[in-house]
Amino acid sequence: MGGRPPAFEPTVYRQRNIVERSINRLKQWRGIATRFHKKAHYFHATLTLASILLWLRT
Repeated sequence: MGGRPPAFEPTVYRQRNIVERSINRLKQWRGIATRFHKKAHYFHATLTLASILLWLRT
């Protein structure tokens, strides 16, 4: 029915936090945040390129 989960699971929370932070880092790219490329394959290419560049920085 939704609502708060009955127990706190640190591993699930940690994984969710990593995903949310990664998405927020990707949204710093203007083209991704505004969905500048309307065609799916252009957007996917931009998303892939940004992901690779963020991965190489770390």
